[in-house]
Amino acid sequence: MKELNIGMVGYKFMGKAHSNAYQRLAMFFDGNAHCNLTAICGRDEEWVKSAAKKYGWAGYETSWEKLITRQDIDVIDITAPSDAHYTIGIAAAENGKHIFCEKPLALSLKNAREMYEAVLKNKVKHQIGFNYRFIPAMQLAKQMISSGKLGTIRHVRAHYLQDYIIDPEFPLIWRLQKDVCGSGSLGDLGAHLIDMSRFLVGEFKTIMGIQKTFVTERPVVEMMTGITATAKEGAKKGKVEVDDGTVFVAEFENGALGTFEATRFAHGHKNDWSIEINGDKGSLKFVFERMNELWYFNADDESGLQGFRHIQTNEGVHPYMQAWWPAGHVIGYEHTFVHEMYEFTEAIVNDTATSPDFYDGVKCSQVIEAVELSSQRRAAVDVDSL
Repeated sequence: MKELNIGMVGYKFMGKAHSNAYQRLAMFFDGNAHCNLTAICGRDEEWVKSAAKKYGWAGYETSWEKLITRQDIDVIDITAPSDAHYTIGIAAAENGKHIFCEKPLALSLKNAREMYEAVLKNKVKHQIGFNYRFIPAMQLAKQMISSGKLGTIRHVRAHYLQDYIIDPEFPLIWRLQKDVCGSGSLGDLGAHLIDMSRFLVGEFKTIMGIQKTFVTERPVVEMMTGITATAKEGAKKGKVEVDDGTVFVAEFENGALGTFEATRFAHGHKNDWSIEINGDKGSLKFVFERMNELWYFNADDESGLQGFRHIQTNEGVHPYMQAWWPAGHVIGYEHTFVHEMYEFTEAIVNDTATSPDFYDGVKCSQVIEAVELSSQRRAAVDVDSL
């Protein structure tokens, strides 16, 4: 077993999720990597010190520049806001650190490509945080599609709906500031739909999109934790420069058609994403809020007995489930991070390919920029023209 010393930048929503994942690995998976939570990093010393104690880190830093140069750190895990990914990622690669970076890889396609070039040049392992790939049901869907159970893919339809910023008095958090997040609902939510579609179906070819900002000004933030925030009564307002909702259609390189919707303005939807894939031999349906279930329609079933088949994906025969509980005992959101960290750390110690890697991050950024450009031009955009 090989020891890996982890240094993580960021300590809020994703910082907590990643910390939990590293701690669960040795307990549930018989891998070749043993992860040490060596140091966590954040700008506010009081907060990061508290997080280090709460999440089980041996120490902390208030300077990411110092963290990435420490000789006792093997891996840099970037969970900081999106505007920090590029600078930290490039510097970590140049210091020979393996890198895990939450999505988006960078605020622009240009910077994402530069990050990918940096990890290749410095020959370090690299993975991007598309944790939903590691849901057992999605891994099973990938196997089923790859084996031909759906035949030739005709349609992909997917949506990601939330409602937490519907109130126009909800503060101007960093996820609504273009210079920090790069994109709104498209980059935050739609990125997962883009990556999942690439994972299951293949590359995007042509995009036509439209975006809308429903609330153009919001109160300036007083305090923010994860996706919750407060503002002082009567606080001045700042401009919202990112999309509140995005809809786009696509053609894939294999000829399939896709329809996509991402919004944070859908009342009653807390974290509702789903995907359906239709082929000439069958269909698959998945809803994240029932993440242990997959629905499969087989067109070859006997006439009169056809219908969507319910598959409960929590038996030991399903991907990753042998590490968890007996059949029928479901797993949850936090387990997706355990699975992705297992794959990442095993790739490091076994010197195998990571997936999804920074190339996948580049391809996602390429589609995002195509959607944004299409919305501006009110015209179709060829993805590979970017």
